[in-house]
Amino acid sequence: MTVHIITIDGPSGSGKGTLAAKIAAHYQYNLLDSGALYRLLGLSLAQKNLLEQLETKLDECVEIATHLNIEFKSTESSTIILLDGADVTNVIRTEEVGEYASKVAAIPALRKALFDRQRAFIQSPGLVADGRDMATSIFPEAQAKIYLTASAQSRAERRVKQLQGMGLDAKISDILSNIEARDKRDMERTVAPLKPAEDAYIVDSSEIGIDEVFKLMVDYIDSRIK
Repeated sequence: MTVHIITIDGPSGSGKGTLAAKIAAHYQYNLLDSGALYRLLGLSLAQKNLLEQLETKLDECVEIATHLNIEFKSTESSTIILLDGADVTNVIRTEEVGEYASKVAAIPALRKALFDRQRAFIQSPGLVADGRDMATSIFPEAQAKIYLTASAQSRAERRVKQLQGMGLDAKISDILSNIEARDKRDMERTVAPLKPAEDAYIVDSSEIGIDEVFKLMVDYIDSRIK
């Protein structure tokens, strides 16, 4: 039996996570939020004061990545994420931890350590995987590959609204600067840089809403996995 794989790649703030969850629910597929894995590893290394010593203590960092103690607990309304038994669901979504993740993702040895964990998500009846290199590196055999993008300005505006909705202060100039810096780092890294797969369906959500993006995705996926 073929296990269908749908990948949704794209830059930070493009809406990958929200759309991936909606797509997974629509098809009743398993969901992999690869960004959460990198954020969890980044947070773990920061807590152990290793984030600024990635190169000099790489073996120790790889060991931590290989045995990262994480747990995803699904509830009726959300997913609770635990790191070493502590609830870090909201913490890993902060801009600070996003920066940690981007630094971790630039280290080839750490990417390799998380590779098998991500491949293990291929389970029946299917998988929706969102990230930055799902189609180009982790699941090149995916039947449906989507690259979701949006302008840096529109992504910054969405992020500000999201943070304000969480009761956090946010300046759009700071958010925009962080997004542009992260884009540059993700696109220029030597291993698995952020880019569309050659056969990806590219969707720009700068000027369209989530419902329209969702419909475009479903129409494309249906044409690929029937």
